[in-house]
Amino acid sequence: MIDRIGEDFDFYQKALGLRQQRQEVLATNIANSDTPNFKARDVDFAASLREAMGDRLRLPDTQLSLTSARHIPAQALTSGPGTELYRVPTQPSLDGNTVDMNVERIQFADNTMRYQSDLSILSQRIKTLMMAMQN
Repeated sequence: MIDRIGEDFDFYQKALGLRQQRQEVLATNIANSDTPNFKARDVDFAASLREAMGDRLRLPDTQLSLTSARHIPAQALTSGPGTELYRVPTQPSLDGNTVDMNVERIQFADNTMRYQSDLSILSQRIKTLMMAMQN
């Protein structure tokens, strides 16, 4: 039981850490919106979380069984570990800066909302565990 609770909290700890890292990257993009030749970056959150959690979140590769020679073979492979990526600019500027403030503001607000949601869920889980222990 304790191991299960520890794994659950470990997941939230890593998720919140990755959200914080992404928030810092997005804040850096916004701060350098007027810096010539600055390249905007972002973090693939889902891939980074899969990498951080290891095989615990990785789904097994899947391959379909063919029952007829006319069926199309198919397989599903999970993607590799995530890294910090450069954004592809929608409207490159003359000075080489690839920061699009509209995109950055939306991504920043979205990440903030998800960070707050993760904190709320974690807080609720802790309250539920405390209530269970008191009874």
